[in-house]
Amino acid sequence: MNSAVHTASMGAQVFGYVLILLAGVACAAGLIWAFRLGFRVRSREPAPPRPDEQPRMPVSGPVHEIREMREPDEVPRAADDSERLTPYQLGNIRSRRAADQRRPRWSPGSSGSFGGGGGGRT
Repeated sequence: MNSAVHTASMGAQVFGYVLILLAGVACAAGLIWAFRLGFRVRSREPAPPRPDEQPRMPVSGPVHEIREMREPDEVPRAADDSERLTPYQLGNIRSRRAADQRRPRWSPGSSGSFGGGGGGRT
């Protein structure tokens, strides 16, 4: 009787080992499949640009950032006061170059912010 129990327990262990082996083979097969799929997708993509296709600097030289003060354009008004403008009638929010290009500065004697601890305007 003891040998029957021992044989049954060995069968269960072998079954567990076979399940682990099958799970490992399935993982390896999945990784190989994913690699092949990625290789096929990449082969269909366009090739990287050649050196002669790379962007070049303009003849006039590098483009620099421009700093300027901007002011908003006027909001269009409706024909009569009872009409309401819809978003497509307003269009994009535009701005234009300001006539005065001086940057706003803090007023002398101003603390700069509410509760900043300064003396404020005197």
